[in-house]
Amino acid sequence: MGHEKMHVALAGQPNSGKSTIFNMLTGGRQFVANYPGATVSIKTGAFSWQEKKISLTDLPGTYSLSSYSEEERITRDFIIDQSPSLVVNVMDASNLKRHLYLTFQLLELGAPLLIALNMVDVAEKRGLKVDADALSKTLHLPVITTVGSKGRGKNELKDGVIKAFDSNLDHEHLHIVDYGDLESYITDLSAKLLQSQIEESKVPLRWLSIKLFEEDEVAQKLVSSNFKNPEDVRNYVSKICSEFERKYDDTPRGFIAFRRHLAAQKIEKRCVVKTKEVSVTLTDRIDRLVCSRIWGPLILAGIIYLLYELSIVGGYELTNYMVPLLEGFRNAIEKFLPIGTFLREPLIRSLVLNVITSINSVLIYIPIFLILFALIAILEDVGYMPRMAFILDKLFRRFGLHGQSTLPLILGGVFVGGCAVPGVMATRVIADEKARLATILIVPLMNCLAKVPLYTLLISIYFAKEKALAMFFISTITIILALSVAKILTLTLLKNRPSSPFVLEMPPYHIPTIRGVLMRSIERTWLFVRKVLTIIMIVAVAVFFLTNYPSVGEERINTYQKRAEQIKNVFTSKIQNTPFASQFKRDKDITRYLVIEERYKNQKRALFKASDERREKFEQRFAERYSDVYPLLNAKGKDGRALNKAFKVMKRERALLLMDLRDETLHGSFLGMAGKFLEPVTRFAGFNWKVNVALLSSLAAKESSVATLGVLYQQKEDGQTLAQRMKEQEKGFTPLHALALMIFMAMYPPCIATLIMVKIEAGGWKWAFIALGYPILLGMTLATLVYSGGTWLGLSGTQGMFVFYAIALVTAFLLGKVKGSVVETDIDEKTLKGKEVANL
Repeated sequence: MGHEKMHVALAGQPNSGKSTIFNMLTGGRQFVANYPGATVSIKTGAFSWQEKKISLTDLPGTYSLSSYSEEERITRDFIIDQSPSLVVNVMDASNLKRHLYLTFQLLELGAPLLIALNMVDVAEKRGLKVDADALSKTLHLPVITTVGSKGRGKNELKDGVIKAFDSNLDHEHLHIVDYGDLESYITDLSAKLLQSQIEESKVPLRWLSIKLFEEDEVAQKLVSSNFKNPEDVRNYVSKICSEFERKYDDTPRGFIAFRRHLAAQKIEKRCVVKTKEVSVTLTDRIDRLVCSRIWGPLILAGIIYLLYELSIVGGYELTNYMVPLLEGFRNAIEKFLPIGTFLREPLIRSLVLNVITSINSVLIYIPIFLILFALIAILEDVGYMPRMAFILDKLFRRFGLHGQSTLPLILGGVFVGGCAVPGVMATRVIADEKARLATILIVPLMNCLAKVPLYTLLISIYFAKEKALAMFFISTITIILALSVAKILTLTLLKNRPSSPFVLEMPPYHIPTIRGVLMRSIERTWLFVRKVLTIIMIVAVAVFFLTNYPSVGEERINTYQKRAEQIKNVFTSKIQNTPFASQFKRDKDITRYLVIEERYKNQKRALFKASDERREKFEQRFAERYSDVYPLLNAKGKDGRALNKAFKVMKRERALLLMDLRDETLHGSFLGMAGKFLEPVTRFAGFNWKVNVALLSSLAAKESSVATLGVLYQQKEDGQTLAQRMKEQEKGFTPLHALALMIFMAMYPPCIATLIMVKIEAGGWKWAFIALGYPILLGMTLATLVYSGGTWLGLSGTQGMFVFYAIALVTAFLLGKVKGSVVETDIDEKTLKGKEVANL
């Protein structure tokens, strides 16, 4: 019997264990991709059961199917556009009432639905028992109980998926929620839509009617594009909304939410039995310490410090193992490129090797990212991330923000490792405009993942003995400065905007699984690597041409050519009385030997820790491939010593010659001229023209900063890392220079993708230009104060770090005391726990 293919989607609220169910079903066989037109990723996988092939899509966790967040839009659009064979709605059995909110909307959307009642073990520990049969009868849906973290219910869920598919579920006419006084209006609007549709609607008209009464933007666009006389429909909806509000003193949108809440309450009462009284849970006891006003911030600081001690210090040690791998990759590609002449390389060789050098300059930090993402995954799985938001909310409210600002800042990299694009997009759930705009403008100041390579590079060179301390500084100073900026914005530009409170849910603590942590760490690292391989390649090619053109004039090339001839003549004269002289008569012979000797040395270095057998095989293969040159590489005796000595001198002189030519080319190039043009200003911040060039290339994407430095500080054919090359070639660069550069990068303006998102979310190019302009001015001002002020005071890099941190803290503390922008809210630990998110 042939395999029949079906497509299943997983939908559920955050913290429902949806991703755990996905991993349980697929066994980890998955592919991660961004949804078209979005930055939020979805996972796809597959499994086979009962001679059916099932493709599975893990949709983003979302509380509803409205148009407020990217996750909501993607989940809803996927169900509408892709029409999956079945939607498995994963629900947290310990919090049934809240999770029913999404279930109601999936039913109204007409999705063929199956309930995976997950985390029943957590419910039992809380003294709750959900009657799955009663829930199934009430919802008219199949219900399967599971414990995804332990693999319980795996086969039963697979059986349920097949049975639901074979029974051809149809819920379009199933009305679980009674909207009371609004029902007649929903019926009238559905009839009106039926008469005016151009072709049969892809969505149920009842669902569309409800969404129109909820003032959903996407629903309004659907009407405009798929129905006749959309203006009449909009006018009718507006009329009914006004009439309903006058009659019932409530908006249809608020009334809909209220009726869903009542329906969920009734179902919970009918299907959930309390088996025992659990007064204080383990989560409650832990939260008394973790969320306390005194110990909470101290524990948070300790966790962050430990995070970077393990990832940055430990991870940096592991980067040593990446060097031979990346060098091996470079050497493998280099074999296939044309050699060129003693003075100049062919364009294709220079371009390809420069691109590879740029990519390798970032890929070397993969061990750090793997450890960092694994630790972040542990914090997410344990349930500490919402506690972090709770602790920070107490601080945020003093700066014109509130708890809903926490998620965008975490996504943006509130400490390190985020991305500003989803961070800015996540601000759309913030209700009041003041906090939303302030958050949009400070999200780009967070430590997005693209800034980390430059931090790591500078810290490894100039703060080698204080790596964890330096990383703790740069990962926390950004939020301190951002809060000060937010307060200034809310006191000036955003002064007259209203504010509103919020409620945040804190899930119970969980023990993370090793497999889940490893999978997410590898998945997120791969997404970063994939981004590097696309963006860095494009930027590296652009930087190559901008740093090599206009090229050096013919007259100057002739001067360098004369120096090259002198170097070659000295070499040939020193070996003319040896039996090797005949093999170095032409420029081509000398250049070929230079390339092969470098190739031989690099490959031997990569095999330094290999077994004797592997090294012997390498020598044998190399001798066979380069039989005419290999004897020279290991020449002994008087003639061999003469050759080796003369060759080392020539190689050193050639490296200096090529460096002079590269420096002159860079000085006269487009990017070099721009860097030098800015140098009179940036020198007060300690930036030379090369640093300026790296920063300019980062405007498109911050990942490019390290890649560009890798091109500017090119290796002298000795296999050095970028850190070693930069330390050697920048003799005057001090830890104070590095500190100023890190602070400027911390304040660096958004990349192009983020600027576009700022324009979209804030509602105009005005905000995008503000987001571009003020970080440049702020960053340059702070970098100048650090470098010039630190130099004047005679401070070291570490001393400058402490002084700057103290000043930033005092400034933020004083601004936090200024009244006028505190968000008034009565949220505390008790009311926060177990509550629903406000935008529900």
